[in-house]
Amino acid sequence: MPVSDEAHPLWDVHNLKRALHAAGVALWAWTVETNAFAMDEQGFDLWGLPQAKSVTFEDLSSRIHPADRDRVQAAFTATRALVGSYEIDFRILLGDEIRWISARGLGNDEGLHQGQVWGVFLDVTGRKQAEEGHELLAGEMSHRVKNLLAIAAGLTSLT
Repeated sequence: MPVSDEAHPLWDVHNLKRALHAAGVALWAWTVETNAFAMDEQGFDLWGLPQAKSVTFEDLSSRIHPADRDRVQAAFTATRALVGSYEIDFRILLGDEIRWISARGLGNDEGLHQGQVWGVFLDVTGRKQAEEGHELLAGEMSHRVKNLLAIAAGLTSLT
């Protein structure tokens, strides 16, 4: 007889917490009416904030990179109108350190439960740094290929 998901030891709350911590996933809940955020310990660590019962969107926004702040605020406001899942990547500032955060959840009030929208934050700094490195490398290679083509065109015109 198959074991239901609810009774399976894998779904024990402590095991789920261990898995979330191992994956670097931070949980958040947004109370739509009051605009307050609640986060787990991983969330506070990720944002470099002292643990509290809740934080405001303004508390979090103060740490979002100024170039991303308006886009993130508009995206969070728009999430309730989006159908299905959403994901937005943005930078936060922790002193001189820049971290890339990916916020994910469900829009169109699918994720709304008892007045709260739930989702996750992921630290995607390593991925973004690798992407930036690839873009820099691709740009450098493009520049060198253009230089080689210019040299070849110049040699061709000389002959």
